Amino acid sequence: MQKAGSYAYLPLERVVFGRPAAEAVVEEVTRVGATRAFIVASKSLARNTPVIRTIADALGASYVGLFDGCVQHSPRKSVIEAARAVRAAKPDLILTVGGGTALDTVKVLQICLAHDVDSTEALDSLYVSVGPDGKRVVPHIKPSPVRQVAVPTTLSGAEFSNLAGVTDERIRQKHSFIGPDVGARAVILDSEVTVHTPEWLWLSTGVRGVDHAVETLCSIDAHPYCDGLALHALRLFAEALPHPDDLTARLTCQEASWLAASSIARINYGASHGIGHALGAFADVPHGHTSCVMLPHVMRYNERATAAKQRLIAEAMGRPGVAGADAIADLIAALKQPTTLRAVGVKREQLSKIAEAAMNNIWVRNNPQPIRSPDDVMQILEAAW
Repeated sequence: MQKAGSYAYLPLERVVFGRPAAEAVVEEVTRVGATRAFIVASKSLARNTPVIRTIADALGASYVGLFDGCVQHSPRKSVIEAARAVRAAKPDLILTVGGGTALDTVKVLQICLAHDVDSTEALDSLYVSVGPDGKRVVPHIKPSPVRQVAVPTTLSGAEFSNLAGVTDERIRQKHSFIGPDVGARAVILDSEVTVHTPEWLWLSTGVRGVDHAVETLCSIDAHPYCDGLALHALRLFAEALPHPDDLTARLTCQEASWLAASSIARINYGASHGIGHALGAFADVPHGHTSCVMLPHVMRYNERATAAKQRLIAEAMGRPGVAGADAIADLIAALKQPTTLRAVGVKREQLSKIAEAAMNNIWVRNNPQPIRSPDDVMQILEAAW
């Protein structure tokens, strides 16, 4: 039977790489005809480094304000606060400088602006849910009234998707939001702005990029276009990620992230991402660390269903003949990143709730080796304990 599928291209107009961020930002503002640029960034980046001030100074009179209250895992409250700040400033372009937290915050604040949302409760009808058949149910989202240009400082790849994860503090569960144009209009990759990123965050989000590539290849709806991007991403990560002190290697990692993230929300990932969302919401584990801990164990769980793809993964990592999961685990260990749930602060008594919450995640429900109950999730969590 002939395979059928699709790949959705996003309204991303340009990726600029290898140039100073401030210079490229001014060029993008001019190119799109913006006159009021508002910056969203992390507090540490805005207050402890020169990056944001340098960009603001380069923008001159077109700079109209800053929101630096982004919070890890993007809780709804911080998203609403960011939306209010943007409304007050009335910008015609948002410049997002930072990692996945800042980028996800801006994606969902755009949805807030489009739907006139000003309370955390009003987001209840706008997130992606899982239907009884295990398929994704995506609400209709209006076009964003203001787009963003992204200057990423981590390797999470959030700048290359229209998917955002936001935590509902009431139930400690992360929900996904998808909008047609909430992703970046342009992305600027400047390795020099990433030197302010803590090394653990740079390396762990690099493993997150590896996770994107691995779960792309092993996806239930994988196809040749994304396979090609993912395999080359793995080659680049294997070459460059172990060298965080080298700016050229950092740019190579950014390019690898670009390739790997081109599949986000275009195809189904698997349980490494899905369980990771539950770990973030319930135990406050950073996304990069969830991939460091979970990816090898999910790969072993999926070995029977994805053996051929896992051989390709090992080859791309420069480890032909080695089990794919072992090749990934060895890289994580070499980067000195955490490899167990205990090491990232998860408590044993949290495991059952994490397993139950994971069953509400679309990617757990679409894992290549079927996961039919919380008991199956517990099998993976126990292996990672």
